[in-house]
Amino acid sequence: MSEQLQSAMNLGPVNQIGFVVKDLAKAIEHYTPLFGEFNSFDVFDMEWEYRGSPDVSSIKIAIANSGDVEIELIEWVSGKTPHKDFLDAGHEGLQHLRFLVDNLEEKVKQAEGLGYQSVWYKRFGVGLAAAYLQREGDPLYIELFENKT
Repeated sequence: MSEQLQSAMNLGPVNQIGFVVKDLAKAIEHYTPLFGEFNSFDVFDMEWEYRGSPDVSSIKIAIANSGDVEIELIEWVSGKTPHKDFLDAGHEGLQHLRFLVDNLEEKVKQAEGLGYQSVWYKRFGVGLAAAYLQREGDPLYIELFENKT
């Protein structure tokens, strides 16, 4: 991510580093010595907006912390997601950086003005929403996360 984007959007520090993995159990075993214990859970059959259309997807997630930064491991299970896109492009590993925002929709519009495209979006409820953004030619996604709950 360029300093231009971070400055133009007035983003704070990275809040989460996300890795897409093919085998969550193996990744947890591999990364536990580095990041400590992970808490894992499944997110099955959740509807998201994928590239402008609704789609139901499932993923497995494990979370650990390194200081103030959350470490997220994600295994794709089904559906259209940026995690599947990342794997299909031949990648595995660092996939996204997450930033906390106060108004998700406003920040998504700002990012789109800087050449980013909204790929995956969900408003969970009042004050709680997430969006993955991608820029052409850049395999690293940006996740914007609104959490006022």
